[in-house]
Amino acid sequence: MPPLEARRQNNLYQLATITGALPQDFPRQVADCTTPPRLTQVIPVGDGAALLRRRPDIRQNELRLAAETARIGVAMADLYPKVTLGLSGTSAGLLNGIGQKDTYGWSLGPLISWTLPSSGAVQARIEQAQAGTRAELARFDGSVLTALREVETALNNYARDLDRYRALPAARAETRDVAEKTRLLYSSGKIGYLDVLDAQRSLASSDAALAQSAGQLSDDQVMLFLSLGGGWEAPSQQDAPIRPAAG
Repeated sequence: MPPLEARRQNNLYQLATITGALPQDFPRQVADCTTPPRLTQVIPVGDGAALLRRRPDIRQNELRLAAETARIGVAMADLYPKVTLGLSGTSAGLLNGIGQKDTYGWSLGPLISWTLPSSGAVQARIEQAQAGTRAELARFDGSVLTALREVETALNNYARDLDRYRALPAARAETRDVAEKTRLLYSSGKIGYLDVLDAQRSLASSDAALAQSAGQLSDDQVMLFLSLGGGWEAPSQQDAPIRPAAG
C-alpha cells in the first residue's frame, strides 16, 4: 500500500501544477475520491472531426496559415502604383519681412511612385510568401492528420479496454465460485490447504485485473478527452472554426 499511496499523492501534486496551482493546493475533493471517474453521457463519436478544430495545435497552425496567406496580398500590393500627396512651401521677400503672410507660398500636389510588375525584388517577395504559405499548408495538413490518428487510436484503445472490462466480472465470478468450492472441499477433508491457497491467489489476481482494467478505462477517457481538444461538450461560439483568408 505505501508505494500506491505515494503514487497517488504524486499524481495529486502533478494535477495541481498543471492547473496553475502550488503542489500542496491540489483539489481536496479529488483527494477524497475513492472510485474511478465515470462518464455520464455517451461519447459523440460522430462529432469528433468537428471537435478537432478546438485543439490548440490545429488552431495555431490555422492562424499561421492565415498569416502566411495574408503576406501574399501584402507582397502583391507592391506591384501597384503608390500615390502620395506632397506639400511644399516657399518664402520670398526681404530678410526683414520673413514671417509676414505676404512672403509665404505653398503648393499641394501628387507625388506618384510605383514598382514595375517585372521588378525582380517584388516577384521574389511574392514567391517567398507563396512558398511560406505552401509550407504552412503542409504543416496544417500534418497537424490534422496527426489529430485524426490520435483520436482514432484513443477510440480504438477505449473500445478494446471497455470490452475487456465487461468480460472481467464474469471471469472473476467464476474464480470466486471455484475458491468457495475449494474451501468447502478443504473443510470436508478431500483436498489439501495448498489447493485453497492457489484458489485464493487466483481470486486475488482476478480482483487486481478488474481494478487495473477500471483504472485503464479512466486513462483511456482522459486520452480521448485530450485528443479531442478538451472533451466532447458542445462547442461554444468562441470555438468557431477559423478559416484562412483566400490568396
